[in-house]
Amino acid sequence: MRLKGKVALITGAASGIGLETSKLFIKEGAIVAACDYNEESLQRMKSEIGDSYRIYKMDVSKHDDVKTIVDKIFSDLGHIDILVNNAGITKDNFLVKMPESDFDAVISVNLKGVYNVTQAVVPYMMNQRSGVILNASSVVGIYGNIGQTNYAAAKAGLIGMTKTWAKEFARYNIRANAIAPGFIKTPMTEKVPEKIIDQMKAKTPLGRMGEAIDVANAYLFLASDEANYITGQVLGVDGGLVF
Repeated sequence: MRLKGKVALITGAASGIGLETSKLFIKEGAIVAACDYNEESLQRMKSEIGDSYRIYKMDVSKHDDVKTIVDKIFSDLGHIDILVNNAGITKDNFLVKMPESDFDAVISVNLKGVYNVTQAVVPYMMNQRSGVILNASSVVGIYGNIGQTNYAAAKAGLIGMTKTWAKEFARYNIRANAIAPGFIKTPMTEKVPEKIIDQMKAKTPLGRMGEAIDVANAYLFLASDEANYITGQVLGVDGGLVF
């Protein structure tokens, strides 16, 4: 098993890519500290997955609360080896129509939330002199997208933070990388009109949307010792959408 004995803290772990990543990491021997704002979903998933899925209600946008929960996770589990900053939201609109509150909400969760969680986790990794930080960026953060000023800004910011942390923490044997998914089937895409889904598929050379497991597999590789000489990188998981 590629993650035997590891503890992985995964945000947004109750659904979509976060849930699929949690299941895969557990299959590969990890204990997952599953963090999500939706406590009901966490409880339901725990009943299906079992004791290796340890649940913690977390709103990543709340700095002090995040620190308290991360401290509890360390106290409960003894170490934190892998951090997957997966939690995210969308509030799409054209710039001229985007309420300030929608811009602030997406930045608060998708960008500041990653700052909050990583700042709380990294001191433990520094003391261990080992760790892996994985951030959920997006092709939108590299190339932009109409109607996603807030989302693109957050995801581009994550790339900058990832590269900065790769440099800051390398001396502690902590690696930091990002994933840039393309069009992936998740609960967030379920409300997208079929016409738009067809357009997404048409733009993707592989001719289909990605599955959550496609991203989870990329996380697994980057979290494992097989990637122990890879840091500061952005791995596209996009079916050839951009290259």
